[in-house]
Amino acid sequence: MQHDSILITLADDDEDDRLFFTDAFDELKINTKVNTVNNGKELLNYLNHPDTILPNIIFLDLNMPILNGMGCLEAIKKNDAFKNIAIAIYSTSSSEKDIENTFVLGANIYIKKPSNFNDLKKILSDVVVINWQYHTNGLNKENFLLRL
Repeated sequence: MQHDSILITLADDDEDDRLFFTDAFDELKINTKVNTVNNGKELLNYLNHPDTILPNIIFLDLNMPILNGMGCLEAIKKNDAFKNIAIAIYSTSSSEKDIENTFVLGANIYIKKPSNFNDLKKILSDVVVINWQYHTNGLNKENFLLRL
């Protein structure tokens, strides 16, 4: 397997949102490999599997059954093996409380799910090309929320 691709995992229980997400990456001219899971428990099982090559970026929905995004984010951040994975919260929620909580728990960026496909492609393109090392060193609440 080539390692020059950007490895991306999306955890989202909504099948339409997963399809929308993978279709957007299919249309972008960025070398990515996208994997999707249905909930936080599946994500943690995937990350902890010995054969898994860890993703560069996880897009994490907050409202999922079994294990929600907040619980998943906490579990990921407590595990040193996952410390180099960028976490992009990817949610329909624009609640200040959700934004604040995910910021405090250590997510790297917060994205409100866009309602149209072109906006989704623009956001995904912007997130994937971020210099994460630079972005996370100067992380503050103003650059945490990605707005279109």
